[in-house]
Amino acid sequence: MNGAQSLIRTLVDAGVDVCFANPGTSEMHFVAALDSDGGPGMRGVLGLFEGVVTGAADGYARIAGKPAATLLHLGPGLGNGMANLHNARRAHTPVVNVVGDHATYHKKYDAPLESDIPAVAGSLQGWVRESGSSADVGADAAAAVAAAMDPPGRVATLILPADVSWGDGGVLVSPIPPRKPHAVGATTIKSIAEVLRSGEQVALLVGGPAARAAGLRAVSRIAAATGAKPFVETFPARLERGAGLPNIERLGYLAEQASYQLDGTKHLIVAGTKAPVSFFAYPGKPSDLVPDGAQVHTLAELDHDVVGALEALADEVAAGVEPVVQEPGRPALPSGPLTAQNWVDVIGALLPDDAIISDEANTSGVLLPGATAGAPRHDVLTLTGGAIGQGLPVATGAAVAAPDRPVIALQADGSALYTISALWTQARENLDVTTVVLNNHAYAILRMELQRVGADAGGPRANELLDLSRPDMDFAKIAEGMGVPGTRATTAEELAEQFRAAVAEPGPHLIDAVVPPLM
Repeated sequence: MNGAQSLIRTLVDAGVDVCFANPGTSEMHFVAALDSDGGPGMRGVLGLFEGVVTGAADGYARIAGKPAATLLHLGPGLGNGMANLHNARRAHTPVVNVVGDHATYHKKYDAPLESDIPAVAGSLQGWVRESGSSADVGADAAAAVAAAMDPPGRVATLILPADVSWGDGGVLVSPIPPRKPHAVGATTIKSIAEVLRSGEQVALLVGGPAARAAGLRAVSRIAAATGAKPFVETFPARLERGAGLPNIERLGYLAEQASYQLDGTKHLIVAGTKAPVSFFAYPGKPSDLVPDGAQVHTLAELDHDVVGALEALADEVAAGVEPVVQEPGRPALPSGPLTAQNWVDVIGALLPDDAIISDEANTSGVLLPGATAGAPRHDVLTLTGGAIGQGLPVATGAAVAAPDRPVIALQADGSALYTISALWTQARENLDVTTVVLNNHAYAILRMELQRVGADAGGPRANELLDLSRPDMDFAKIAEGMGVPGTRATTAEELAEQFRAAVAEPGPHLIDAVVPPLM
């Protein structure tokens, strides 16, 4: 057994049986090992760009609850995948990167692709190790999986030199049980309960696992019993929504929105997230969004049993109180030309049961939460780290993880182009993903930011850098070139007809939805 064979078999035994890959020369023995002895059970999924590979691994783990592997070619391949690994880091997603490296004896020659892989991987603030011998690979692989699953989840990077991969002496190693989340003590629960009973205005901000059903129910009970204002973090990794669940408002993206939501708060309780800060610095505006004079109280850190802590707190302050849940309800189908305001009603009216939404609609999606609140139960995967180009890869990985669930990618046009080749992978794997590209011919969010940072917004050269209309892009034709059926909608009726048909037919589809900019 060589090192690559021991790596794959150890990963599979630890439950990592999907590898999103874009390999090169140094990874060829890993590729060959996929077929060794009839195949050890690892599914390889090819992405044409490393950002698709890493984003798909993120989306897969958010739904599957366990890591996928990536296979990346040397330092440049890891570098190409960094934006979506950044998003995975912010989502606390477990990912196991396998990054090939030059043979150990070849590195001294400083070949053209030589780079400092540990330094690049280290910026992810996760786990990094380089296998030193073929006999070490199995143990290193088992450690990587355990590290990725270490609460609350992180990116683990295993660097695999080519000669370590092809060398004999590989050893199969049993899985290492990951560490369990820390329990929150009774003293902390009672202390937070006293804050809720203080009579002063309290806001409760939750994230991580608390954005799923059990956590949301506990939050709703607490709010109903105490009058605390509940919020979910701005960009949760996975948010469960829809009829029958509490509809907890997300904290706004814009600092002005968040400040309005938290206005008057004297105590901010956080669980599974951090106290809010502005995404960017703005002249003359604060970066810290906690209201002046408000106290921040931490119920549960990211590596704690967040849901358990919220349920214990709910039992303490809301015994016998039931959560307030969203009633079923859908918007009426709109008519007329598509706008940034009415396209969301089409999605809300027609969203299929048990859907997964990969939401990178950006400025065009401002009204989406309201339109889908009463739709059937669904999951929303959001842009956790703010690095655009996540939506299509995350949808791809989610569809691999849940082949029996419809996946809906709601995608802004500008960020779609970062990783548009994910469509090819969707076609190759016949994944049930319906993509709606909100085509407003602009980096609309940057038009807004140009004004918010106090820059002069009137110059033609500045506006030229934010314009995507010259030439106009036809996403339907781009999709067809990738093997995905594509259509174009300019009216609400066309979008409804095309969306209904796309979700009814298995396999990938894309709708180029032409909307004017929101601003």
